[in-house]
Amino acid sequence: MLRPSPAAVLLAALLAGAAQAAEPAPVSPCVSTARFDLATGSPEGARDICVSADEPTTFFFDSRVAVGTVEFQPAGRLADWGLGHEGVSLTVIPKGDYLPGERVKVTVRFADGAAPASASFWLSGHATRGTRRVEVFRQPRPPDVLKKERDEAQAEARQCQEDKARLLAERQEPGGLMGAAWLERAGTLASKALFGFVKEQPGNALGLEATKSFSYTLSDETRPVGVAARLALKNISAEPWTLAGAALVDKAGEEVELARWQEAPIPANGAGAVVVGIEGDRAQLGCPCTLKLWEAGGPRTVTLGNVTFPEGKARAQ
Repeated sequence: MLRPSPAAVLLAALLAGAAQAAEPAPVSPCVSTARFDLATGSPEGARDICVSADEPTTFFFDSRVAVGTVEFQPAGRLADWGLGHEGVSLTVIPKGDYLPGERVKVTVRFADGAAPASASFWLSGHATRGTRRVEVFRQPRPPDVLKKERDEAQAEARQCQEDKARLLAERQEPGGLMGAAWLERAGTLASKALFGFVKEQPGNALGLEATKSFSYTLSDETRPVGVAARLALKNISAEPWTLAGAALVDKAGEEVELARWQEAPIPANGAGAVVVGIEGDRAQLGCPCTLKLWEAGGPRTVTLGNVTFPEGKARAQ
């Protein structure tokens, strides 16, 4: 789940020179692990599962799937798929050109013939947030397991509400030079130009103005506590472009979602800027990293390789 970074939002106000940050974005419906009860409490019809191009999503069932009964509609949109040991798991890998918003329906039939005899899911394309694990239950689960899952969901919801309240409070902080002075109360800010380092991927929806793009590291007395990037982008299409999500993939393949800020959509045949960032332990990334940006419900994405952040500097004592 996306948990917006307070430091990143403050950096957004500072670097974009705005007096106020934007409203927090809605929580993404995509999750790393999804659970479905087929026997009780589940809605009728196929369930939506986020998947990403070239990345595996694995379904785990508490009943064996019958061999030869897995169906995909339309066919031909997966790079690979297969049943696991004893038919209790199914892994799917969408093709490299699987688009955000694209949907393929997968249906499985169970070997024991008991009800429900089958289950269906929509594989819904997402730029980066493919669900990694899907747990599907046909049999009732023990009350203690259900209670544990309920408690985890409630804790996650409380955290989201706390993050939202903190972001709304920070909207009143100053921007520009005043914002820089405010930020210094929390740490030391280091910056570096991205010109000469970042590699743009062919087919990107927007072009990067590298000479106007910078990365930043915010440090306390001992270590970096946040990183951010301000990216100047050129839109050569006939449609405006609005940032809906961002993620960093480090050199070990670990992916983290970023908080993001955009003053206004980048106009058609025009230019604009976005700011993305993250704080806390998740900011301790092993870069060079790959930075991914995407718009809501569309295939126009931006992928930038070899993104680095300046070495954090501890505040002088």
